[in-house]
Amino acid sequence: LKGINPLLSADLLRVLRSAGHGDEIAIVDGNFPAASTALDCVEEDVIQMAGADAVQSLDAICAHFPLDYFDENPVLYMSPSKGTDYPDLGKQVHTEGNAVISEHSPGINIQPLERFAFYSRAKEAYAIVQASGERRPYGNWILKKGCIGQDGKDLKP
Repeated sequence: LKGINPLLSADLLRVLRSAGHGDEIAIVDGNFPAASTALDCVEEDVIQMAGADAVQSLDAICAHFPLDYFDENPVLYMSPSKGTDYPDLGKQVHTEGNAVISEHSPGINIQPLERFAFYSRAKEAYAIVQASGERRPYGNWILKKGCIGQDGKDLKP
């Protein structure tokens, strides 16, 4: 297919297209308990982005996936629990990942979500997408699907 990032497999494209407005997709790192979490999701099979890191995965997905500008928290990323150190590599992956999301969806609200709250929220996702090449800690995001407007871009209020 022309213009489609080769990281986007047929299974992933199907999931991104099948998810409806308000559905959430969790993009998770290689250490995330993806298989057990996915058992609670609509899509019970983990969608693998083999060898890709979180930033590459977010870039490929966010180029096509509309985000929900009507929701207060359409993008969440895993943050450490209170009292837990925030590793430099965790800060790095969040800085890079959030920049890529903002590039594709300018002005979108991006918020941290405490680690254990993130695990719970991910169980409610439409699907789990694992960036198996991501080894930096806390390299996990939840994206809420928005709508595409008449102009082909994210619908905004």
